[in-house]
Amino acid sequence: MLSARFQYDHLECGCDEAGRGCLAGPVFAAAVILPEKFEHPLLNDSKQLSETARYQLRTEIEQCAVAWAVESVDHAEIDRINILNASFLAMHRAIDQLKTVPGFLIIDGNRFNKYQQVPHQCIVEGDAKYFSIAAASILAKTYRDDYMKKIAEECPGYDWLNNKGYPTKKHREAVLKLGYSPYHRLTFRITDPQLSFF
Repeated sequence: MLSARFQYDHLECGCDEAGRGCLAGPVFAAAVILPEKFEHPLLNDSKQLSETARYQLRTEIEQCAVAWAVESVDHAEIDRINILNASFLAMHRAIDQLKTVPGFLIIDGNRFNKYQQVPHQCIVEGDAKYFSIAAASILAKTYRDDYMKKIAEECPGYDWLNNKGYPTKKHREAVLKLGYSPYHRLTFRITDPQLSFF
């Protein structure tokens, strides 16, 4: 089972992002503060869960969290500031929206831009180690999936209902055939030298 907290001296908030490796759409991030002794037998890294389980857990997380927020940075801003900075900015925006101010942040991954004067700890694979980061990964993933399903209706040729903007072979082939959509990240490489399209 995952751990409830990294430290117990300050109110702790877990942060994670979704969509960093996508060719299209925004990067989403979530910030979640859970009760100090929170436990859940099924809560885990969103990548380890089925879509049904993620949406069920999202409802539970939103109901029991001390505070939670989800924010995003769109494709155009990603192209301007790069995806790493966009991921940090999305997390900062999510933290900004929390109704309870955290005293400590735990961040999934190995890098982060400091948020104001709040101390933080980066944790590699943190979404598989701490409940609050796992919760953030689920919120970020499901809210981003909802967004991609919505714009898939506007741009049906890219198979976003299935790939959610990630660089599957079908998605890349569609870009080569149809060109960029209004939601594609223009600084991201579409072709893969290991794939042959013609």
